[in-house]
Amino acid sequence: MATLRIPAVVPSPAEDCENLKKSFQGLGTDEKALIRILGRRNSNQRRKIKDAYQQLYNKSLVDCIFAELSGDFRKAVMLWAYDPAERDARVANEALKSKKKTVTKLQVIVEIACANSPHHLVAVRQAYCSLFESSLEEDIIKHAPLPFRKILVSLVSSYRYDKKVVDCNVANIEAAKLHEAIKAKKLDSDEFLWILSTRNLFQLRQTFQCYNDNYGKSIDKDIKACKDGTRESIMKVVIWCIDAPEKHFAEVIKSAIVGLGTDEASLTRAIVTRAEIDMMKVRGEYFNCYRTSLDNAVIGDTSGDYKDFLMTLLGANI
Repeated sequence: MATLRIPAVVPSPAEDCENLKKSFQGLGTDEKALIRILGRRNSNQRRKIKDAYQQLYNKSLVDCIFAELSGDFRKAVMLWAYDPAERDARVANEALKSKKKTVTKLQVIVEIACANSPHHLVAVRQAYCSLFESSLEEDIIKHAPLPFRKILVSLVSSYRYDKKVVDCNVANIEAAKLHEAIKAKKLDSDEFLWILSTRNLFQLRQTFQCYNDNYGKSIDKDIKACKDGTRESIMKVVIWCIDAPEKHFAEVIKSAIVGLGTDEASLTRAIVTRAEIDMMKVRGEYFNCYRTSLDNAVIGDTSGDYKDFLMTLLGANI
C-alpha cells in the first residue's frame, strides 16, 4: 500500500552519509543525489542515517538540509528527514500556532489521532512534550478556537485498542446514539465524542456501516446536514480519517492543487505522511473520485526539485 520504493540492495548508513556529505559540498547542492538517497529510504533507515551523520561529522543532518536547500523543496525534505513522531508533533504545533486556525490547518491533529495507530499517537504526544515543553492537549486548549477545542482534546487524549475486535450489537446501539446526537445537532456531546475517541477503528467502521444500514444515509452526510459550520467540518474529517483515510487524503491533495495557486504545505504533508503507509490506496481513491491521475496532478502543479522529490515518494524513477 506504500508508494515508497526502497532499493533491493541498500547501502550502509555510513555510505549514505558519505554520499550525502558529497552532495552538500562544492558550488551548489547535488539535489538529485540527495533525492535518490533520502527519497528511497524508510523511516528506520533514515533514522540510522541521521544518527550516523551526527557521529561521523558531528553535525545534524536536518541542520545541513536546512542550510543547503530552500523553499518548498527544503520543507518537504526536512519533514521527511524527521522521525515520524517528531514530524507530526512539529506539524501539529505549527497548526496550533498559525494565525488562521481553520479546519484546513487544524485537521492535521485529527489525522494524527484518527488515521494512525494508537502507538504513533502516544509517540507524537511524547515528542510534543520534549520539543515544546507543553503537552499537545495543553496547547490545543490554549490555542485552538472554542468550537474545535473539546473535539480535538478528546481525540488526542485517547488510547484505542488496536486489534480487530468487533461487537455487532454494540455497533447497532452506538449507531443509534450517534444518530440521536446528530439529530439534536450535538456534535460535541460527551457521549458522541466518547464513542468516536475510544472505540477501536474496526468497531467504529462497523458502527458507521450499521448507521448507514439502519438510517439510509452515511453518517458523514447526516453530519453535513447539521449545517453546524466548524463542528460539522471537523467532524467530517474525523469520520473519514477513521472510516477511510485514503478518501480524506485524496481530498486534501485535490484541495491543495485546485484553484489559483497551490497549498504546498497540505500537499507536502499528505504525500510525506502517507508515502510509507497507504499512498497506493490514496492514489486509487483519487482516480475513483476525480477521474484523473494523482501523479499527473502533482506533476502539473509543482516544479523543479520539489516536484522530483514528491514524485520519488510516489514511487517514480527520477
